[in-house]
Amino acid sequence: MKILQCILADDEPIARQILERYIEEIPTLTLVASCKDAFEVMEVLQNQPVDLLFLDINMPKLSGLSLLKTMQHRPEVIITTAYPEYAIEGFELSVADYLLKPFSLERFVQAVMKIQKKTVESPEVTVVQKEEVSQSIFVKSDKKLIKLLFEDINHVEAFGNYVKIYTNQMVLVPQTLVGFLEKLPNQFLRIHKSYVINFDKLKLIDGNQVVLENDIKLSIGKSYRKAVIDRID
Repeated sequence: MKILQCILADDEPIARQILERYIEEIPTLTLVASCKDAFEVMEVLQNQPVDLLFLDINMPKLSGLSLLKTMQHRPEVIITTAYPEYAIEGFELSVADYLLKPFSLERFVQAVMKIQKKTVESPEVTVVQKEEVSQSIFVKSDKKLIKLLFEDINHVEAFGNYVKIYTNQMVLVPQTLVGFLEKLPNQFLRIHKSYVINFDKLKLIDGNQVVLENDIKLSIGKSYRKAVIDRID
């Protein structure tokens, strides 16, 4: 199932904390940014492709509905609000769901699954969008969101329920290797049950090992060798 890059917008700190906790509970969601108002949302969307926006209505400066009316290209939207009277207007703006505070984790999951179902039904569109716009990824590490350029990633190593991402430093991220690989573009190739490499960094193959540009040597798994050779061909 596709990993959805998401952001949330709410001017209330407690509401943001609840949403952040709910998002952490769903393995197929990755939180890119937690915003206090509509202008922070616009800034994030200018620099980062996003699949899903959790949006409060009553925010300072610019309301959530006003923000939607100004957006020409927008991600899927789930409204999260304490005001039921805006539901009709929200659905007229083609939001995916309308959650009334306080809502349960179960209700939150139901809303997210609507989006997941749509991405499964139209996978070709999703892949094209990913390849066209993604040159970087935000990862969660030690309560921080870190932006990594794909071209800077040398390789990724499985570490239990975490992955170690190697650039000019190592970043530890709570994510399985399989789940993280789904977020990466085609330049990345799995060569072992524990390793994914940036194929653009491959310098040579020495027996059953690859040597990357930084002279790091990694083993090629027996079941992955054909895929490596086919990629070279």
